[in-house]
Amino acid sequence: MAGQNQTLVTEFLLIGFPGSSWMQLLTFIVFFSVHTLTIAANMVIILIVRVDRRLCCTPMYIFLSHLAFLEIWYTTVTVPKMLFDMYTVRRAISFAGCFVQVYFFFALGLTEMFLLAAMAYDRYAAICHPLRYNSIMTCVLCRNLSHGSWLGGFITGLMLLSPQSTLDFCGSLSINHFFCDIVALLKLSCSVIHPRDIVVFSLIWIIILHSLFLTLVSYSYIVRTIRRIPSATGRWKAVSTCASHLTVVLTFYGTVIFMYLRPICTYNFQMDKVVSVFYAVVTPLLNPMVYTLRNMEFRNSFRKAWMRRHKFNQGY
Repeated sequence: MAGQNQTLVTEFLLIGFPGSSWMQLLTFIVFFSVHTLTIAANMVIILIVRVDRRLCCTPMYIFLSHLAFLEIWYTTVTVPKMLFDMYTVRRAISFAGCFVQVYFFFALGLTEMFLLAAMAYDRYAAICHPLRYNSIMTCVLCRNLSHGSWLGGFITGLMLLSPQSTLDFCGSLSINHFFCDIVALLKLSCSVIHPRDIVVFSLIWIIILHSLFLTLVSYSYIVRTIRRIPSATGRWKAVSTCASHLTVVLTFYGTVIFMYLRPICTYNFQMDKVVSVFYAVVTPLLNPMVYTLRNMEFRNSFRKAWMRRHKFNQGY
């Protein structure tokens, strides 16, 4: 019966953001502008880190370039489809396309969690063990942690996709969201959750909370070390080195916990769509700004790269 129900489902309908034509146009312009800026800002980070030899072997910038590359794909998973749907009468997505979107959205989200945990360890080593920092955070270790984050995120994403792909849908196929979200699909499904699926979901949440736990442990040691610094200038300098990362961690985990650590019966999809816009559209743009606007070293590298390009153009 389950298999039969599944074969009948060929597509879902995404409700998205209904409204007047003028509201649709305004929403399109805003989201298109934010998406374009997100791609451009993260591409600039990747290019500057690649061009500047000092940055390409610096642990923080190795992680930052991986995070920037991730944010480009993270926002691309949902935003182009959302923009396309604003000017189509029938906002449909195929059954396979829906679950592909689910997989990549959460695989990239899990990868970001692992990257943020690795970056927290980097800040821990920089503040708590400054004399041994270069010997601890080698280029090889940073690249292994970055590649391991990608591998862990995409493997865990496969675990998450397995119980989702066996759901039965026997009623309405309209998803009250602008992309295929796990909670919306669970709300739409008429399946009884299998005990095996409960185990899989529980394991995934253990992995997610474990990455958050590792991040919090790193910051507990950082806070303890900062409190022991005798001068106020030294304490402020130490705080400023991890302020950008802490801002990203609080923003990312705050929205994730709000969205996915609540009982399904408490969800309000109109409000949750607004929250989803924040972490799926806005946050990928805020992250590069948070890291670069406060970072004098990166701004100097950007200025030098811009001047070299300007001189090169003048030569022709």
